[in-house]
Amino acid sequence: MKPPQFEYDDPSSIEETLTLLTQYGEDAKILAGGQSLVPLLNFRLARPDRLIDINNVRELDYLRVEDGMLRIGALTRHSALERSSELGERVPLLRDAVRLVGHVQIRNRGTVGGSVAHADPAAELPVALTALSARFHARSSRGSRLLRADELFVTHLTTALEPDELLTEIEVPLPAPGTRHGFVEFSRRHGDFALGGAAVLLESGPDGSCRHAAIALLAAASTPLRASGAEQFLVGQRFNERVAAEAAERAVGDINPTGDIHGSSNYRRGLVKAMVRRALVQADSGAKEAA
Repeated sequence: MKPPQFEYDDPSSIEETLTLLTQYGEDAKILAGGQSLVPLLNFRLARPDRLIDINNVRELDYLRVEDGMLRIGALTRHSALERSSELGERVPLLRDAVRLVGHVQIRNRGTVGGSVAHADPAAELPVALTALSARFHARSSRGSRLLRADELFVTHLTTALEPDELLTEIEVPLPAPGTRHGFVEFSRRHGDFALGGAAVLLESGPDGSCRHAAIALLAAASTPLRASGAEQFLVGQRFNERVAAEAAERAVGDINPTGDIHGSSNYRRGLVKAMVRRALVQADSGAKEAA
């Protein structure tokens, strides 16, 4: 199919982009990698009057570490995360997550900001960034604001970004030295959206017990979801299979995933539970390898 008719703009700066968003607001859509928007246009599920193509806004394309933060420009391609050796050393959870995004062609074009703004709870990057306690910079002609994941993600494919706002940067606190991670998902075929998954961070204290834990659930709710009860349970625990199983049980205690042709709500809850346990075991295995 072909997309509906639209007007086209290709600004070369953030300020020019914000001016266009102020002028056209809800009638415009931002085009970055296009891996989500173009299919929606072709199926005519999206019918914007105007596309604002930000691929020439080069100031949004960067990946750098400063002041204890990984800073990711919204136009940074998935493949840039995948290839970054510094990212692999400093934030390996994010590297492992992005490697599961679609196929190489998608990662070559898809952008980090686009994945975040699309807000699919079954997408890898929003869940990984939620586990990492990332914060999101949004700008408009009215000013700037900084949003946490629980403030940004509202429901399926919906964020708190206003029609005249542009997501410009994602900032990720660098995990403490010695933090171990796990990222596990299950999909019917390679490259498909996952039916369930989990991102895990574990930081151990000097005595080997858990000092800090982060668990984010993939495809478990209408947004990426932190399993706070399971995180609190893990603090102070020495890891073993029983602890992993109990944490996984607590992680899914309050979730009610939406069922579909691929699995009922109960099936998906059980799947997410299994993914949490596997991600915890994966993180613990990394700790033992480093010991």
